[in-house]
Amino acid sequence: MILRQFLTLTQNASPERRAEAAGALTRSYLQGTLGPEAAWEAKTALLALLDDPAAAVRRALAQACADSDQAPRPLIVALASDQPDIACLVLARSPVLMDADLVDCVAMGCEETRTAVAGRLDLSKPVAAALAEVGGAPSLIALAQNPFAAIGTPALLRMVERHGDDATLRQALLARTDLAIEVRHAIVTLIAEQLSRFGQDAGWISSERGARTAREARDAAALALSDEAGEAGLARLVAHLRVQEQLTAGLMLRAVLSLRLPFAEMALAELSGLSRARVAGLMREPHGAGFSALHRRAGLPELLLPAVRAALTVWRDSNDGRNGIDGPRLARSMIEAALTACETLPFAEARGLMALLARFEAEAARDEARILAHEQAEAQARETVEAAILLTAPAPVEVVAATAPSEILVLSPASATLEPNMPDASTAWPLAPRPEDRIGATVVSAGPDAAIVPDSAEIVLAGLADAIIAQFMADRAAASAPIPALIAAPSPEPLTAIVPEPLPEILVAPKRIARPRAIAVAVAAGMIPEHLILSYRADRERLAA
Repeated sequence: MILRQFLTLTQNASPERRAEAAGALTRSYLQGTLGPEAAWEAKTALLALLDDPAAAVRRALAQACADSDQAPRPLIVALASDQPDIACLVLARSPVLMDADLVDCVAMGCEETRTAVAGRLDLSKPVAAALAEVGGAPSLIALAQNPFAAIGTPALLRMVERHGDDATLRQALLARTDLAIEVRHAIVTLIAEQLSRFGQDAGWISSERGARTAREARDAAALALSDEAGEAGLARLVAHLRVQEQLTAGLMLRAVLSLRLPFAEMALAELSGLSRARVAGLMREPHGAGFSALHRRAGLPELLLPAVRAALTVWRDSNDGRNGIDGPRLARSMIEAALTACETLPFAEARGLMALLARFEAEAARDEARILAHEQAEAQARETVEAAILLTAPAPVEVVAATAPSEILVLSPASATLEPNMPDASTAWPLAPRPEDRIGATVVSAGPDAAIVPDSAEIVLAGLADAIIAQFMADRAAASAPIPALIAAPSPEPLTAIVPEPLPEILVAPKRIARPRAIAVAVAAGMIPEHLILSYRADRERLAA
């Protein structure tokens, strides 16, 4: 009944009306409220709509059932093979599709549909492997940017092999948190080769030198990656290098001379078939017969044995505390020992090895200089910060003797002698530092009701009269004048200050002395910089105008 009514209503309707009816029928079916017979008829009607010539009708079907796990599987499979804009709706979201369906769509579809598959939240390793094998750069970028996709290491390596020259793909791969160390090394190797080819194409370097530069950069990157890898990661890296035929004698020698002994142990164990513990024990005795047998079993050239023995001897002596060197100096000492050991070899045979060791020595010297320069820069930065902290630190609290006002000694410029100053008690005040050295200090006046504790310079400035500001400017100009000699005539006796007995108690805070409010405000004004006074006066005059 439902099928007959639906066909009757939509037979002569426009594509928009048919699309609206298709969407409504699909939602009714997916809600599961229809009876068994009605559900069968609705399903049949939905499958019949796949033959509708209007793409809008089929698109409405895909939009309505793309996220449902109750959608009829024949309907979803058919929509997945429709034109790309319709197929992408179900390929990207439908939970009904199985891995076999997705792999078939990847193999037979276009780049747009592959990109939709690559963005699925539940993408499995088989589907990712299919994408890595046939997908183009856009779909592989979408796959690498999908954090929920399970991508195996072989698939990642295949992605780098096929489209590793795409910078966006490399960035997306390097941004993944689950990127295997073998893939990272493959990316670094690819970049080194690209740079080498660029230099050759530009005519900057020859093909031989470009190949050597790329090889040495690849080896250096492998050793740098080994520093960050754990035990399992190091084993995978060594196995990957052996499969790629990059576990060469030059890499082994570089590992020993750059103090990457764990990498050398793992590589010798991989090449010889011995355990790593056994290899580590043999490396502790480089001049023994066991190490010579290990060297031959690993397939390393006999010409390399004297250099490796000399370097390992220096390393062993350093660990035993015999020569007292470590760090970059140890690496250079090992290289120098290897060079010395190769001097007795025939020049025709050892020429290439000597050149390689000379390049290692130059690299070690540059690394040592970089480390020293970095340490010096850090020390200079620390000293600069410490000096800035000392300059910005608050001034120490002034210690003032708790003496009576009559006992305060002042210097009389006229007599050039120290004599007691005995002014009135209401105006007596100890000699204070310069105002600019005490900006923001608390001003204490006579009596609790006259106490002034400004929170900011603006509060003090607001209470200043024009006369006080003019007086402050005059005093500041007089203070900037040359200071006359304090002693006009020689004194027959040295100047001494009379200190009353017993010695008064030393207080941390200055003694509060009663003084008029006007004097307290003037002292506060003297603690404010001149530029702030001038700025405040200009602002007040502008507001008055």
